[in-house]
Parts: sequence; structure tokens; C-alpha cells
Amino acid sequence: MTPARNQLIYSYYPGCSLHASAKEYDESTRGLFKALRIGLVEVPDWLCCGATPAHNVDELLSLSLCAKNLALAEEVPGDLAVACAACFSRLKVTQHKLADNDDKRRQVEYAIAGQVNLAKPVKHLLEILARDFGLDRLTEAVKKSLSGLKVACYYGCLLTRPPEVPQLDCTEAPTIMERVIGAVGAETVAWSHRLECCGANFTLSRPGVVLKLSSEILASAKAAGADCLMVACPLCHGNLDIRQKEIEEVTGERFDMPVFYMTQLLALAVGVAPNKLGLESMIVNPQPLLKKKGLL
Repeated sequence: MTPARNQLIYSYYPGCSLHASAKEYDESTRGLFKALRIGLVEVPDWLCCGATPAHNVDELLSLSLCAKNLALAEEVPGDLAVACAACFSRLKVTQHKLADNDDKRRQVEYAIAGQVNLAKPVKHLLEILARDFGLDRLTEAVKKSLSGLKVACYYGCLLTRPPEVPQLDCTEAPTIMERVIGAVGAETVAWSHRLECCGANFTLSRPGVVLKLSSEILASAKAAGADCLMVACPLCHGNLDIRQKEIEEVTGERFDMPVFYMTQLLALAVGVAPNKLGLESMIVNPQPLLKKKGLL
């Protein structure tokens, strides 16, 4: 999209998942930002950040992939906006490690055949909405309040950890998700598992671990009275949404808990058409809940 003068504008790194298994996250992000008149310019020729596997296999590869993306992001204006929690974490970790280690930085510059530029701020969508755009302006943009919808905000492992890297919010007691979704009228619940791991990429290698951890998250949200979960990570979304039916079969407990990307709920509140939010891609059908709450 072409931003107007004085409009907030960001370079945008979608990452692999948002162009594949999490297309609804990308679609709703673009719809939300367009409705708020926040410009997004996709980083040209971006490549995979390495996500969860690369840094466990080859640190230099992981750092080089992210450094290359940071270099590509210099070609477009604005701070770098990132939606995926894993991509956000890897890009921030790369900036942190290379700023503190000249030897690693030289190795990475050799690997990517170029200079590493660490100056461009990397910002999660939550930070952009809460601080740059502002919660008051977000409230003013509401066309359909989410009043009556009880949301369990799920941070997972990466949004605020490790403490010295993301600097998104308080590591152990963050509130940024609650403040952002609360600004559009939703009620947030207090619950025990909002920072617990869902099993992440064990979903393929050790699915039993994922079923156990994710079932505990769903049970905690249900016990707190939540209508739905809200996430900012495609891997978390997959474990909690795609595997939910399997979890119900294993545990014998019925959750029927829709798992929304944060941008789906926010975009709905600011007037983006429901058919532009990828709701049909969700395994746990959200339409009965949204109709019951008068949101469809």
C-alpha cells in the first residue's frame, strides 16, 4: 500500500508461515493496518529467518539468515514490523548477539558478503499498536466493540523471553496483549498458563509432549472462563487450534475453544469485513461464538 504523508509507515517482514500455513495472520495484519492507515511495505526478496530449528543446528547459519533479512530491510523505509513471535525473537536475538560480539559479526558479514546493519528497530505488531499508534487511537478506530468477548491472551515462550532481548514488556508479568485487545472492548481473563510453552516444534518429533502441554493451556483458559484464545505465533496457533480435536480425543475433555490471531480480532473490531480475516481457515470454527456475541 502507498502511505499518505505523515502516515505511520513500516517495512514488513511476514516470514514463511504467514505466506503458507498462517495466511490468515498475514491477511488480517494487512487488513488491520490498512484500516488504521498504517503503511506496510514488504521487505523485498526476504528469506526464511531460520525460525526454531536453525539456531539449534548451526548458529552461524541462523545469525546469517537474520542478518541478511535485516540488510534487505534497509531497502525500505520505517522500522521493521514483524508479526510472528518466532521471527521476532530470531531477528532480535541476532541484533543482540552481533552487537555484543565483533568476531561473530565479522563471520556473519563474510557469510552474507555484506555489512551487518543493526540500527533498524525490530518491532512486534503489539509494540506498534500499543506505543507507536497508541491505545487511545486504537479505541477511537473501533467500529464494532468486542464487549462481552472473554479473551485469554497467550504469550507463549518467545514474545518476552529471554529478558534482555525482546524488551517488549515485563518478562514475567506482561500486559501488552491485554491492553491492546482491551482497547477494542474485549474482556481479558486472568489465567495461569499464558506464559507456558505449548510444545512448539515438538509437534512433529514428539507430538505426545505437545498434546500434554497444549491440553494444559486449553484447560487453564477454559477454567478461567475464556471464550477464546488469542495468539501471536503461528506455531502456537497450530498446536492449540489444529491439534485441539486430537487433544479432546486423548483427554476426553471438550474445549471448543477458538484460537484467534490477535490481528483477526483487532481487525474485526475496526471494521474489516469478516470474510477478509481468514476465519474459514481455523480448525475450531469461530463463527458460532462470534454470532453469539453479536460480532458477525
